[in-house]
Amino acid sequence: MAYTKSKAENSKSSSSGVVEKRVWFYSLLLTVQYGAQPLISKRCIGRDVIVTSSVLACEIVKVICALLLMAKDGTLNKAFKEWTLIGSLRASGLPAAIYALQNSLLQISYRNLDSLTFSMLNQTKLIFTALFTFIILRQKQSIQQIGALFILILAAVLLSIGEGSRKDYGSDNPDEIVLYGIILVLIASVLSGLASALCQWASQVKKHSSYLMTVEMSIVGSLCLLASTYKSPDGEAMRQHGFFYGWTLLTTIPVFVNAVGGILVGLVTSYAGGVRKGFVIVSALLVTALLQFVLDGKPPSLFCLVALPLVMTSISIYQKYPYRVKKKEA
Repeated sequence: MAYTKSKAENSKSSSSGVVEKRVWFYSLLLTVQYGAQPLISKRCIGRDVIVTSSVLACEIVKVICALLLMAKDGTLNKAFKEWTLIGSLRASGLPAAIYALQNSLLQISYRNLDSLTFSMLNQTKLIFTALFTFIILRQKQSIQQIGALFILILAAVLLSIGEGSRKDYGSDNPDEIVLYGIILVLIASVLSGLASALCQWASQVKKHSSYLMTVEMSIVGSLCLLASTYKSPDGEAMRQHGFFYGWTLLTTIPVFVNAVGGILVGLVTSYAGGVRKGFVIVSALLVTALLQFVLDGKPPSLFCLVALPLVMTSISIYQKYPYRVKKKEA
């Protein structure tokens, strides 16, 4: 009996170790992708390329890649047999709609805030992600992990200062700044935290495949985007010049890389949760600064150098001190 119990514990420990290695691998890939994406897009996407066309192409590539991965691991046929519209809308439809609304709010708020204020307020989504994972999943954070989150937010703010101090300002109207800037970006942060927690709930509690969620959310997001082209400038440009106006072979590179990043986001959320994804996003800012130095000769700012040890410290603390359920004393 004791041998059987010990064998089961060893098997569970081994399985946990494999999952943790996968989490770190996916997180590392996603960090590099997030960090490199701005530089790749800047070099490969021409000014004439219609933004909506590149976004839609990315969603299509994401769907194709996810379906191929499902076919490879043998889950495609099972997913199609068990798929229902209600289950899909519950698992992926709501988060996709929330993300679409969030992106619209961010676009409006970005036009009415200076880059620094926008970036600083946008980092509050880390707190809301942790809050909603607790409300929806009952996933608690230890005191040390909460401290690590605040250290990470401080690092993100420092990185934002380093980048935002060189950018332009938004609206000069105080009412527009508050109503269409600050309030909207905070609402967007709340929505981001909610959508991230819902995705984690669908994958971890409802056992919805991360690949299937990627397919469903990409389709819903594409439908929302197509609907917006009815009267948008991008829609008019595509009708006038064609979908691939301004495209070159180089344009396909950031589209593919961004699609791979979308699949990695699903995997990281599924295996590690939305909070870990927040650490990835902030770490990616450091990767961007490093790549700018290597490729463009642009040295990282003092704020970036200060933020580096803060990010490393926050990741170490968050990983080392997980929440543990206190055993009741006999």
